[in-house]
Amino acid sequence: MTTRAPIELSVHPDVLLDQQQLRREAARAAHVREQDVREAVVLRKAIDARRGRVRLLLKVALVMRGDPPPAPGPGPVALPRLSGEPEVAIVGAGPAGMFCAWALAQLGIVARVLERGKPVRERRHDLAALVRRGELDPDSNYCFGEGGAGTFSDGKLYTRADKRGEVAAILRALVAWGAPPAILVDARPHIGTNRLPQVIGAMRAELEHAGTRFHFGARAAALTCDGTTVTGLQLASGERVAVRAVVLAPGHSARDVQQFCADAGVALQFKPYAMGVRIEHPQDAIDRLQYGGLAGHAALGSASYRLVEQACGVGVFSFCMCPGGFMVPAATAPGEQVVNGWSPSSRRGRFANGGFVVEVGAAALARRGLSPDDPLAGVVLQRELEQRAYAAGGGGFVAPAQRLDDFVAARASRELPPCSYPRGVVPVELDAVLGELAPPMREALRHIATRMRGFVGPEAIAVAAESRTSCPVRIVRAADGQSPSHAGLFPCGEGAGYAGGIMSAALDGVRSAIAIARAWGRDIGALGSLVHAAG
Repeated sequence: MTTRAPIELSVHPDVLLDQQQLRREAARAAHVREQDVREAVVLRKAIDARRGRVRLLLKVALVMRGDPPPAPGPGPVALPRLSGEPEVAIVGAGPAGMFCAWALAQLGIVARVLERGKPVRERRHDLAALVRRGELDPDSNYCFGEGGAGTFSDGKLYTRADKRGEVAAILRALVAWGAPPAILVDARPHIGTNRLPQVIGAMRAELEHAGTRFHFGARAAALTCDGTTVTGLQLASGERVAVRAVVLAPGHSARDVQQFCADAGVALQFKPYAMGVRIEHPQDAIDRLQYGGLAGHAALGSASYRLVEQACGVGVFSFCMCPGGFMVPAATAPGEQVVNGWSPSSRRGRFANGGFVVEVGAAALARRGLSPDDPLAGVVLQRELEQRAYAAGGGGFVAPAQRLDDFVAARASRELPPCSYPRGVVPVELDAVLGELAPPMREALRHIATRMRGFVGPEAIAVAAESRTSCPVRIVRAADGQSPSHAGLFPCGEGAGYAGGIMSAALDGVRSAIAIARAWGRDIGALGSLVHAAG
């Protein structure tokens, strides 16, 4: 491909569907003759629907006539064959744990990955039992199991973590394991819940071939220590695992891991988080709101939104928006009601759903008589909300819900609109469930209604509770990646309070692998370029 610098274009969506017109626009912007351009290759694509018009923002490379054939892009990383006993135990086979094992393998370090849940294929059966019959397996559900919470929660890959690493390297690895190549181009890449399990399976197969060891149904129950040096783990089965380092990457819902860390005296902190509801609309309503007359355009797909407000002195924002998606029961314990959302790769479902949540900080704890100095205080509030939601729904993971216009008007809903949530919904005045979260949420929605007419309407429904936005506990780590209280313990990813999604968790897994290698005096080589801030 030519070494000419890529061209930045802002074009009507029609242009993306017409290669000749795209080539013409790119040639004009580059000040070259159209006939001299063999091809215009889209390197990056984003949608700008601000200010009442819809444009595609493209980064385009020009391939000129007479240029040599483009060189192939970087291929997948070839992992070395590892030997010997595992030196590292990784708690959790989510993106943080899996990518930590991937990076350790590149460094020649054998890891043992301990996952409380089941492999991704078997995990599907437990999800089906939960969705169809309300039967919850506390160790195998939408949060726990191979691939972590993201495996069956959409597979969104967009992140604001560019300063923390080379995102492109993670995306290329995912493509090598079967993710669609479009994730290398889209500004908001997404694999889809229907495709991500195969990607996760291919990743594990490669890691196992290299020598990484995976153990499922292996729930960590306690740290084993020599003084304040971690020497391994004790599993719920009673088995002891002896290693030189333990990486804690358990995901945002592993309350038992937080508890055994507290019991061992590991340094923990309360971490602000957010809770609220999941709002669902017909997808075509969101398409019209965002794209107007271009709703349904083939180059645009299903529309999404991102909302941020200040209301009643706190932040209120949308979270994990799923165009063309579905809501699911995401509880991890009996008697607790949690909802989440996902989209298939096509994003062609009938509905659009997104979390709509309120910040929960130290002031919120204090109003409930809890101390922010208690690192587990946020878990107390989280559990209370989930238990109220479960009781309000009447059990069986049926969800309490309210029509969105009724919620904003503070009136009861006589009936509810159609909804994708599979366990069913019952009309409830959500103030009784949300408590002090309701006023800022209501005020924020009133602000939104003034600029997004139709967003707060009778077709929209609010469903409780969206409470697992992030981990309310941080397992503290020092600049060297280790716990300041326990040598050999490396907190990692979303469950340790250091990530907020698949990509940032994957990058943090690489960061932890580099931290281990540095602690052991190993050369990290080219791997160091993946994480600019590592160490």
